[in-house]
Amino acid sequence: MREEPEARADLEYGSIPLLVRAAAERYGPREAVADGRVRLSYAELGERVERAAAACIASGVLPGDRVAVWAPNTLDWIVCALGAVTAGAVLVPVNTRFKGAEAAYVLRRTRARVLFVTGTFLGTSYVASLRRAAQEGAGGGPLPGLPHLERVVVLADDAPADFTTWRDFLAAGEAVPAATVRARADALRPDAPSDIIFTSGTTGHPKGAVITHAQTLRAYGVWSELAGLQEGDRYLIVNPFFHTFGYKAGILACLLRGATMIPQPVFSVATALANIAAERISVLPGPPALLQQILDHPARDRHDLSALRLVVTGASVVPLELVERLRGELKISTVLTAYGLSESSGVVTMCRRGDPPDVIAATAGRALPGTEIRVADAGGRALPAGAPGEVLVRGYHVMSGYFEDPAGTARARTADGWLRTGDVGVLDPAGNLRITDRIKDMFIVGGFNAYPAEIEQLLGRHPDIAEVAVVGIPDPRLGEVGKAYAVRRARSSLTAEDLIAWSRREMANYKVPREVEFITALPRNASGKVLKSRLREVRWGTGAA
Repeated sequence: MREEPEARADLEYGSIPLLVRAAAERYGPREAVADGRVRLSYAELGERVERAAAACIASGVLPGDRVAVWAPNTLDWIVCALGAVTAGAVLVPVNTRFKGAEAAYVLRRTRARVLFVTGTFLGTSYVASLRRAAQEGAGGGPLPGLPHLERVVVLADDAPADFTTWRDFLAAGEAVPAATVRARADALRPDAPSDIIFTSGTTGHPKGAVITHAQTLRAYGVWSELAGLQEGDRYLIVNPFFHTFGYKAGILACLLRGATMIPQPVFSVATALANIAAERISVLPGPPALLQQILDHPARDRHDLSALRLVVTGASVVPLELVERLRGELKISTVLTAYGLSESSGVVTMCRRGDPPDVIAATAGRALPGTEIRVADAGGRALPAGAPGEVLVRGYHVMSGYFEDPAGTARARTADGWLRTGDVGVLDPAGNLRITDRIKDMFIVGGFNAYPAEIEQLLGRHPDIAEVAVVGIPDPRLGEVGKAYAVRRARSSLTAEDLIAWSRREMANYKVPREVEFITALPRNASGKVLKSRLREVRWGTGAA
C-alpha cells in the first residue's frame, strides 16, 4: 500500500501556545470565533489568549500545574483553556454532565490549582453543586474539600465572595508583561503534557489520559489534512469541548487551518439547523444520532443547508442509509467516518476522501500514518483479516499513561507499547477497521458470541426504527439473550412482536432480541454515546426516558 504523506504540525509549531501565536499572525483579520453576537478575528483571539495567560501567571500558575475548565462550549472556554496552556499549565477539561461530586473527583485526582467554571448552565448552578460536594475538608482555599484548589474563576460577571469573576481575574494579569507570557510559552517542550483527558466514567471512576503537545499537534495536523479542512471553512462545534473531538478536532483543527469556530453549547437539533443556515456552516462533525435527527427534522426544508460540504462522524454504528441520505438529500460532498479514543489522542483510523459509501458506512477507515493496528485474540496474538478480536493500537499518539495510575496504565498498555482499546473489531484485507462492539458489551447466547453493535445495525435497517440499542439480559435456558431498546419513527405503530418477527427473518436466531422495549429517546452522555450502563439498570425503562 502506498505510504501517505504526513503533515507534521508538531515539527512546525512544537507546542499549542506557539500554534495559537502562529495562527494569530497567519490568519490575523480572518474571523476566528463567532459566538452569538461576539465576533473575534484570529489576531483578537491571540490577544485574548495572551491576556488570559498573563492572568494565570499572575495567579501563580506554574508550568506543569493542572488547570481545569468546567463549562459548556463558548468563546470563554476557548480563551481560558488556551490561556492556561499558554501559561504552561496542563489542561483538565471537565465533563459538563458531571454532578458536583464527579467534578470534585477529577479536581481532587489531578490536584488542580485553578478552576474555570460556568455560572449556571441548563438550569444548574455549577458553583453551588461544586460547593455542596466539597464543603467538608481541611483545605484553606475556596472549597475546603479540595485543598489544592487555590482559585475558582466564574465565567460570569458576578461570583460568590470567595470566588473570582472572569473580569477581575483578567484584570489581575494586566501587570504581567507580554514578554513574560511569551517567554513562558517559548519554554514549553513538545514532549510536555498538554492535557489530561478523562474517560467518560460510565463504568467506574473516570481515568485521565495524559497527552503531550507534540502528540496532539501531529495527530490533528493529520486529521485536518485527511478531512480536507480548509482556510475559511465555517465549523459548527457541537461536540463538547471537554471531549477530544470538540477540543482537538474542533478548536485546535481550526487553529491549524484558519477555519472559523462556531461553538454550540447544547446538543439541540433545532439550534444546529438554525446555526447551519445563519452562519453558512460548511463543516459539521458530530455523532450519527445528530445527523440522523437533522435529516428527519420536520423543519429541515425551511433552513438553507447548502453551504455544508464536510461531515465527519463515528463513535457508533453508521447506517449506510445515513451516508447516502447526507450525500443525496443534503448534497454533502464529503462524508467520512473515523475511530479513536481518549487514550490515543482521540484518533486511530479515518476514511479517506473518495472512499465508496459502503466503506464509509461499514468501517471506520484505515490507520492514520504512523499508526499500527492489530486485531488480537485474548493472548495478544494477531488474528487474520475477517476474524474478530480486541483492537490494539500502537503509535506516536498513544498516551504516556493514565495520570498517576501506574497500575491502570499497565492494564491498558503492553510492555511493547500496544494500547488495549477494549473494543472488538475486524480488519478487512484493505486494512479498513470495523468496530463491532466493546468487549464488555458482548454477551453469549447459548455459546454464541453476540455483538450488540452488529445487531443494532441490522435492526436499524427496519424502516420504522429511528434508533436502537441492544444489551444482554439473563436467560435461564441460554444464559443471556438480547433486549432491544428502540425509538420508533414518527407515526409508526410497530409493535415488539412485529420487530421480533422481522428480526427472525433478517438475522441468525441467536442474534434475535427476545425482548423489545420502545422508548422516546436513548440515554446518552454529552458526547452522544449511548449509556448502556443505564439500559442495564433493572428499573430503567420507558418511565425514565
